[in-house]
Amino acid sequence: MRRLILAAALCLAALPAAAEKLAPFKDELFAYPAILAQEDGGAYRVVDYQEMRDINGRDEVPERRALGKYVSLGVRSLQKDLVLDGPAGKVPHVAVGKPAGASMITIYLHGQGGSRKQGVDDFTFGGNFNRIKNLMAENGGLYLSPDFSDFGDGGAAQVAALIDHYAGQSPKAKVFVACGSMGGGLCWKLAADKGVAARLSGLLLLGSHWDEAFLASPAFKRKVPVFFGQGSRDKVFPVEQQEAFFRSILKKAPGYPARFVRFETGSHGTPIRMTDWRETLNWMLGAN
Repeated sequence: MRRLILAAALCLAALPAAAEKLAPFKDELFAYPAILAQEDGGAYRVVDYQEMRDINGRDEVPERRALGKYVSLGVRSLQKDLVLDGPAGKVPHVAVGKPAGASMITIYLHGQGGSRKQGVDDFTFGGNFNRIKNLMAENGGLYLSPDFSDFGDGGAAQVAALIDHYAGQSPKAKVFVACGSMGGGLCWKLAADKGVAARLSGLLLLGSHWDEAFLASPAFKRKVPVFFGQGSRDKVFPVEQQEAFFRSILKKAPGYPARFVRFETGSHGTPIRMTDWRETLNWMLGAN
């Protein structure tokens, strides 16, 4: 009997550890509405989006204040407005969660005209930023929303310094970077930085643009998971071009961990409101 128990224990020890997963948080409110179509084994999905339901029916004041049930404000007690004085200069940022020993780190990079405050606003974008703050805090993670000087090399250096600082304090943490709109330029620059790419566990492009240079980047070679969320009526970055770029990734590297969610009838800001953070990050955690 002892031999059987020992053999069973050895077999269990030999099994791969279960992929880390984020615990649920308001999933019933933030899960995608109906899936209208899907291709590539579910890597490409078309999600139903309706402004009357997904903005007017979700916000107390449309586009300004989500209904109370979509937010949990206790997380504000774990939120701090800080400044990192690093090699690329001062980087003002808001941190939510564990500054050291975090299980994972999620960073949001705003687009043109935004600031670090956008990524921690509890009530705009249907409460979706409040959700990611709570998801990180509830799962022993850290959420960061920084300011940066530009969407070029200077801004990329500042974000890289931020990643270096906090990843150094949480060496086991998986690092995810989400980029809204023009912020995507920083995502692609980080992917091209060998030192940063070695730490990345996922990139999220939310209503953003493409960069052919990614196909030769260190992040691409490491098969860092990439998520694209795009509104079908995005007038800033046409969905057809982002879809073509997504398919170019799969063509060059079949089986590459890339996903695309097209929000049908959605506009430029729709992916920031509608992307399911938990589903996306859990997929990325499982892919690493």
